[in-house]
Amino acid sequence: MAASPALTRSLVAASAALGPAALVAYGAIIERNAFVVREATMPVLTPGSSPLRVLHISDIHMRPGQRRKQAWLRELVRLEPDLVVNTGDNLAHPKAVPAVVQALGDLLSVPGVFVFGSNDYFGPRPKNPAKYLTKPTHRVYGTPLPWQDLRAAFTERGWLDLTHNRREFDVAGLRIAAAGVDDPHIERDRYDTIAGPVDPTANLRLGLTHSPEPRVLDRFAADGYQLVMAGHTHGGQLCLPFYGALVTNCGLDRSRVKGPSQWGADMRLHVSAGIGTSPYAPVRFACRPEASLLTLVPAPTGGDDSRLSRGSTQPSVSAR
Repeated sequence: MAASPALTRSLVAASAALGPAALVAYGAIIERNAFVVREATMPVLTPGSSPLRVLHISDIHMRPGQRRKQAWLRELVRLEPDLVVNTGDNLAHPKAVPAVVQALGDLLSVPGVFVFGSNDYFGPRPKNPAKYLTKPTHRVYGTPLPWQDLRAAFTERGWLDLTHNRREFDVAGLRIAAAGVDDPHIERDRYDTIAGPVDPTANLRLGLTHSPEPRVLDRFAADGYQLVMAGHTHGGQLCLPFYGALVTNCGLDRSRVKGPSQWGADMRLHVSAGIGTSPYAPVRFACRPEASLLTLVPAPTGGDDSRLSRGSTQPSVSAR
């Protein structure tokens, strides 16, 4: 059971009164495990389309012994999504593949698409967190992780690997044209492999990337995608009340560090704040771990963007 918003605010206030040590303890013990489902409505579908429920999960950073996280993930199937989108960084341990697969459970029987992030390919390593502020482009690679096994487990259950792939498929009576790139954070993206105008007749034109780098988002927008989904930022992970994220750990501006936003004239962006953390930085503050349940609806005509919603949070899966 996740902490309620009121309890969270009370704990933050109490921790602030006790000092920095209490703030770290709160972020590491309470908020890091205060999983939440964030709901939002995004007007991106072609006119006349029926609504589509999309569950966006990202940055699980799984280790085998994380039972609380695994139990919470197993309950997400109760949200009854039409489509699952996984934008990478599933792993944080060489033996975590079975834990990820078992935790996702019946969600793997729901139509799904995915791309990987750097922490599917390489394990975490200790590093100075100050480098996120002073050297945001610094890269430290850890032990290679069994991403091939994870990919095989996902694709065997029917999820589509969109890494440098373009696919068209039907979900809930809607035609979806989707494409994705490998992780731009470690410069594995090769957008030219999927470049070109997307099918304009599709009900949803969907792009995936782990890190929401502007150079990649611009390419998706130019090719006519209606929605791009990404992760990587952890929502800032350490945020300040009334200020927000200190950094995004990519080229994205802080105002778009999590949730829905507009990118250019015709494309929407959704960035997940993610579910996990690195084992070497197991703290969140003012940025709860989350999955996102998006209700996609037809885009408005005549310039009315009132249905673009930053969304609300639900403290437990069953609260809908």
